[in-house]
Amino acid sequence: MIQHPDPDSSTASPSETARDPDLALAVPTVLVPLEARRAWWRRIHVGKIALFFASLYLFILAIVLMKEGARGVAPLVHHLLAVDSMVNAMGFGWLFAYLIMSGSPVAAAALTFFDAGAVDRLGAFAMITGSRFGASFIVLFIGFLYILRGRDRATSLNMGLLSLSVTATTYLPALFLGTFLLRQGWLDGLQLGSGAVVHSVVDMIVDPIALVLTNLFPQWLVFLVGLGLILISFNLFDKCLPQMTLKESQVGWMSRLVYRAWVMFILGALITLISMSVSLSLSILVPLSARGFVRRENVIPYIMGANITTFIDTLLAAVLLRNPIAVAVVLVEMISVALVSLVILLFSYRLYLRTMIRWVGWVTASNQHLALFMGVIVGTPFILLWI
Repeated sequence: MIQHPDPDSSTASPSETARDPDLALAVPTVLVPLEARRAWWRRIHVGKIALFFASLYLFILAIVLMKEGARGVAPLVHHLLAVDSMVNAMGFGWLFAYLIMSGSPVAAAALTFFDAGAVDRLGAFAMITGSRFGASFIVLFIGFLYILRGRDRATSLNMGLLSLSVTATTYLPALFLGTFLLRQGWLDGLQLGSGAVVHSVVDMIVDPIALVLTNLFPQWLVFLVGLGLILISFNLFDKCLPQMTLKESQVGWMSRLVYRAWVMFILGALITLISMSVSLSLSILVPLSARGFVRRENVIPYIMGANITTFIDTLLAAVLLRNPIAVAVVLVEMISVALVSLVILLFSYRLYLRTMIRWVGWVTASNQHLALFMGVIVGTPFILLWI
């Protein structure tokens, strides 16, 4: 019986290789996974691309609806909640982010409130700052979930505490710097070059649906519909992001990078720029820290970078509002936070690092310290809102 060679076989014995030199040049196809041999266009996930465009469309539609409906909510914000100062606006944005467990929709709402006249430019700026404090709490909340799953308390809470602490120590100085810049009005007339293209798309595919909804429902309900749509859009965008796994073999070369402050700063900025969610980009630090892949000393620059580019979606919302002052508010926020972060990294990073680590260690040292800290971050926005 004649036995035919197995076409899938890619190995040869040493004697066969000696008799046939061509076998020595053969590439063992078994080493190349099937997924890698597929053409690049076959590896594209059409479903994820569709989700991306769906999320982008819903985001634009949500901003348009919130802009139209904000006038119906403005009396509630201005009179009932008495949001008539920067302090009140910061507390309102903080609590609003707690309520919906996300900061970006609150930042977009702040711009629509400003466009409707419910708050002035400084109030919108302070409300956006407050929304970032509320968004940082989400990372701490995820840490508590890890504690419930049996993880070490200090390790699980480190990322959330660092996120809140770094946000507070950079955004508060940026609040004063940004207030000065806004009062000077240096960026008031700035127009982004891509604004005309965005507006044309909105006029063609978004405005007709927005017009139908605004004619059917009262303004306050239109605003709530827009708020719900923007939450859905962020959820869909999270689903269309590629799923990445971290293997043990990858830790070796990554560990050499995470000890460099500037590398982590740029990495945090890039990941947040891609995901358009600081909550998502910071939340991935919790499981990585729990598994020992990153340490708290390495993530402070990462958090700083993430806190800058998290405003990309808010900047898009400002462009959609066709309000140059709203664009200036967001740009001033980004510039102020970036300047404060760069000053820390360039001139006082070692001192800042030691201070943050000691502070986090103090909070997690006892249940009394942790309870005091939680009481402060939960109670402060209420105090700010009612001052």
